[in-house]
Amino acid sequence: MAEAVRQAFVERPHLVEQADGFVRLDVIRPEENLREMWLLTYWRDREAYCAWHKSHQYHDSHAGIPSGLKLLASSTQLRFFEHVAS
Repeated sequence: MAEAVRQAFVERPHLVEQADGFVRLDVIRPEENLREMWLLTYWRDREAYCAWHKSHQYHDSHAGIPSGLKLLASSTQLRFFEHVAS
């Protein structure tokens, strides 16, 4: 389903861009395993991310996920980073 997932990200509804505190989203795949998808989102602060994650826009933004896709909890991570410099 890697190509269907890739296409879903290309055609995503861009709802996150409307969220207060949202800065940027990058969707990337490591060349050695194109079945993996990495989402890097940038937020003003953790509180803004948490508010969006609890919102109906968050749930609506996932409506385009391909039918039958199963996310492996063991390979899904949510990590927070401190921005040091650009």
